[in-house]
Amino acid sequence: MPPAAASTEVTSSSADVQRRHNEGHGRRLTAAFEALEAFPALAESRNRLLRVVRQERISTGEVVAAVESDVALVISVLRLGNQVEGKSRGKVESVVQAVDLLSPEAVQALATRARTFDFFERSSVWDAAPERFRLHGVATQRAADRLATEAGYEDRDRLMVTALLHDIGKLVLMHAYPGYPGQVHGNARTPEERIHRERRELGVDHALVGGVLARRWGLPKAVASVIERHHADDAQGEAAFVRLADMLAHYSQGSAVSPTELLKCARTIGLGPSELRAVMYDLPYPTTGRTRQVDPCPLSGRELEVLKRLAEGKVYKQIALELSLSTSTVRTHLHNIYGKLGAVDRAQAVLIATERGWL
Repeated sequence: MPPAAASTEVTSSSADVQRRHNEGHGRRLTAAFEALEAFPALAESRNRLLRVVRQERISTGEVVAAVESDVALVISVLRLGNQVEGKSRGKVESVVQAVDLLSPEAVQALATRARTFDFFERSSVWDAAPERFRLHGVATQRAADRLATEAGYEDRDRLMVTALLHDIGKLVLMHAYPGYPGQVHGNARTPEERIHRERRELGVDHALVGGVLARRWGLPKAVASVIERHHADDAQGEAAFVRLADMLAHYSQGSAVSPTELLKCARTIGLGPSELRAVMYDLPYPTTGRTRQVDPCPLSGRELEVLKRLAEGKVYKQIALELSLSTSTVRTHLHNIYGKLGAVDRAQAVLIATERGWL
């Protein structure tokens, strides 16, 4: 056989092998995408959501908090919200928006139908993956919330979604490759080292796969893009917030992170070493940042002014003087405030308004 013909045959054979490899790779990922349709919610998360939506007086804020505690519930609520006909179709970027669109009955029906996982009664299909995944997702979400407070980031509602879902691509890779993550990551220690191992061993990484999955689910581009780019070296905006939050979650859980990468990413979102130290110090403690205003406030502007002064410990005469009102008018406002909030006294009125983010 002439040398040129032999060379052509070898090249053709190599191309066929690569093509078959790519086809097998694609089939594995497609099967894994389909398997994720059955990803379960934590049983306790589902039960808490059902308790909230079955209350006589339903708080939107409590519904949002119950949904945002669980990866599967967030996915289900967002997917359903993005299917609602109208101007918002395909544009619902947060659980707040989705809950506002969906009726309590729709959320209850969704929760009732949800597949569930219980750590003490787990099956061989998922083992402990949903619980481990949720723990890191919630830790990242909490770190992102703390960063948003520190940096004054405004798209906090969407950030709660992208931070919780940032690693959904790992679930795909777990299904597609039995050796993932142990055999693929090997002795890699930091998030950066692990993502490079994925690219080298698999030809893709979990961030890229997660973005593809989010688009398959019909989630908005803004959400899918953040998930896809949260490990990019040049991540900006919300992707940088999630990348930093992911590193901080690993740090808070005792895993190795790169100090250089932490500082580099922090500077991208406008935080210096002193601000980053404050965030890192606060992570083990309960979040005490500003309350998210989710439920619509039933109080008028004047009633809020009166309640704010009441929360400061001021008496009727002081409030009346500051607002140029009579004391009887102040009393009337307070009577209306109690009625609208379902409060029996000033302390309860202040507590309710504070918890719901109106003060």
